[in-house]
Amino acid sequence: MKQLRSNIIHAGLEAIYFTGAHRLFRPIFAGVGSIFMLHHVRPARDAAFQPNSHLEVTPDFLRATLAHLRSRDIDIIGMDELSRRLAGRDFSRQFACFTFDDGYRDNRDFALPIMREFDAPFTVYVTSDFAEGTGRLWWIALEKLVAKAPGIEAVIDGAPVRIDSSDISAKRAAFARLHDWLRALPSRNDVAREIDALCVRHAIDQGAICRELCLSWDELKPFAAEALVSIGAHTVTHCNLARETDDIASDEIATSRARIEDALQRPVLHFAYPYGDKVAAGRREFALARAAGFQSAVTTRPGMIFPESAEYPTALPRVSLNGNFQDERFLPVLTSGAVTAVRNGFRRIDAA
Repeated sequence: MKQLRSNIIHAGLEAIYFTGAHRLFRPIFAGVGSIFMLHHVRPARDAAFQPNSHLEVTPDFLRATLAHLRSRDIDIIGMDELSRRLAGRDFSRQFACFTFDDGYRDNRDFALPIMREFDAPFTVYVTSDFAEGTGRLWWIALEKLVAKAPGIEAVIDGAPVRIDSSDISAKRAAFARLHDWLRALPSRNDVAREIDALCVRHAIDQGAICRELCLSWDELKPFAAEALVSIGAHTVTHCNLARETDDIASDEIATSRARIEDALQRPVLHFAYPYGDKVAAGRREFALARAAGFQSAVTTRPGMIFPESAEYPTALPRVSLNGNFQDERFLPVLTSGAVTAVRNGFRRIDAA
């Protein structure tokens, strides 16, 4: 199903590009700017099984994206400047922001040098447990587990099951089934319990994954001191906030900010909701981020920034730089607002 969805999106991008429809969309739906969402930036891997490939782009594609924006004379600004422009209704020039979720080491090693080439500021949203080296990057652990195992035993909805993962096709199906099951669990504690059990059963070290991929506090200190870098918060555990109680959700937001500010000794003014779709972030979460004092908070809801976005600074949409669609031809399509307009039923704002 996920592959079918990806194929449909790719076909849609192709259709918009070849028909030139994005040129017609741009004056109406490009808005005043965009916030790009990324996770990993690193060289392409050659593994046949990469179910999380949508979360990574190559350095070359990031460079091409920045070059495209510069060629269109679009300002590349940080989230502080975005907040200033929204608050001051300063929409005289079109802009783009770059945001990176989770706090991966490759953001420093591969993204930072390219951002320097273009003098482009960017924000990295840090999950504080990841910086501690104790977090659960369960989607990556699941990828490693499925890649390793010829078969997986789990208890789903109270019933023991054995899932075939003996070849690439079976592995893709197994990952999709287990991923959707874990995403749908009621709380962070349920996710932790189930992924821990799977990892113990299949000898996957979640702590090692976290320490291998994520910037530690000691690494974040000099990284945060870079002139182009700002650090935002991304909760403590990377949980689905909408599935937690008011107290837990509020604590996830506030404690993540406090931990980062304490470790880095600098204010944290911007927030990103883990997962960030309508299932994971809605009106309650927008209000909690506002109550915590954040100037802005970003979702994963697709959309461009419009003047009306100033009324919803803790419900800002983003444009995903998706690793499955790394084709420079699509950059004019993405920046035109055509794709997000179609996805949103041609609504400019989706903050409910």
